[in-house]
Amino acid sequence: MKFRTPRQKDSGHLAYLRELSCCVCLDNTSTEAAHIRFTEPKVAKENPGMQQKPDDRFAVPLCGRHHREQHSGNERAWWNGHEIDPHYLALALYNVSGDVERGEQIIRAHGHH
Repeated sequence: MKFRTPRQKDSGHLAYLRELSCCVCLDNTSTEAAHIRFTEPKVAKENPGMQQKPDDRFAVPLCGRHHREQHSGNERAWWNGHEIDPHYLALALYNVSGDVERGEQIIRAHGHH
C-alpha cells in the first residue's frame, strides 16, 4: 500500500507569488497563487486527487482571469497553449522565493508575452 506524504504548505511562498506578475499576461494588479494540478513525473509531481491541492512549491502567479481559465478544462493543454512549462516555472520561483526582482526575471524569461 502506498501512503501519500502530507501536503507541503508554505504560506510565505504563496504570499511571495501574489507579489509577482501573472506569468501569462504580466498583469500584477490581482495576482493569485495558482496550484498546478496535473502530474509531471519529470519533477516527481503527482496529481493529489479531487479537491486536493498539491504542495505549495507547485504554484505559480496568475491573474484572476488566467487562474479561472487554468482550471476550466484540460490544464496541460492550457499551459501548452501558452508555451509555459508550469512545473519548471514553479520550481524556479520556489528557488528564489522572497526575491521579487529575480522572480520577475524568471517570469519574463519563461513566457511568450
